[in-house]
Amino acid sequence: MARPVDVAALVSGIRDGRRASVSQAITLVESSRPEHRSAARELLAELTPLTGGAVRVGVSGVPGVGKSTFIESLGLSLTRAGKKVGVLAVDPSSVRTGGSVLGDKTRMAQLSIDPQSFIRPSPSAGTLGGVARATTQAMSVLEAAGYDVVLVETVGVGQSEITVAGMVDTFVFLTLARTGDQLQGIKKGILEIADVIAVNKADQDHEGEARAAARELAGALRLVHGKGEWAPPVVTCSGLTDVGVDDVWQRVLDHRQHLGEDGLAHKRAGQQLEFTWALVRDELDQRLKRSPGVAAIRDEVRAQVLAGELAAPAAADRILAAYDG
Repeated sequence: MARPVDVAALVSGIRDGRRASVSQAITLVESSRPEHRSAARELLAELTPLTGGAVRVGVSGVPGVGKSTFIESLGLSLTRAGKKVGVLAVDPSSVRTGGSVLGDKTRMAQLSIDPQSFIRPSPSAGTLGGVARATTQAMSVLEAAGYDVVLVETVGVGQSEITVAGMVDTFVFLTLARTGDQLQGIKKGILEIADVIAVNKADQDHEGEARAAARELAGALRLVHGKGEWAPPVVTCSGLTDVGVDDVWQRVLDHRQHLGEDGLAHKRAGQQLEFTWALVRDELDQRLKRSPGVAAIRDEVRAQVLAGELAAPAAADRILAAYDG
């Protein structure tokens, strides 16, 4: 039998900024075991007065855009300035283990050994509700441990970006020149949720192309955003050479200033309400999986659907009726 979680010891360790306690707490809030969920709720209730002080930033972009290199460059710049930086990477879950497939510590070698930083791959647990629950609560743990900036990296697969944008103060979208990304971004609606846009890999050889892409994107954004709204700035940078990375951070701070204290508080309150419903949906999903009634008919329904004997709507009705019963 597993030992019960010592919540008081965890809280004490987090208050003291102990990395081992932070790791244990994030593992706890990511767990889907009922006894861990109960302990996680107790832990988060204790930590709530210590949360809310960090700058929360989401970073996304298509695969290959250089998110990890950019985040490492930004993170090192912030730690040199005396900030404590936490990085949560929302990775696709392993189908077999439910763990994280991508190893961000191997891709951010320098930042991972910086004593002022903490990097954690966050498995999506197969559902966007899992992303919302695990990542939002991990963010609270990092804030309670005194981290000044929390960077949330998404893998850039569409819907997860919308989820992450709903849990951060500022959403940074990285793109590249020569990819047609600006049009893809508009199609996916990414540009509608981005607060800052950066054309990455603007090294000396590609600086002209990057600036041209930035101008094109800025023109496209004028069609998306109306007057009086925050107009997402489009800048160029290179995570590899550190050029323009500080400028991107300044635009993040400009966006926070634009929101103001009241605007930021209003945004976070709305996010908490959305998070409440995400937790409800996630919990209902877990209860459905644990339901004895559903377990009793699951194999039969599966066989009938695969054999074409039962239509999906009727199958869903049977499963829900078994759950309600």
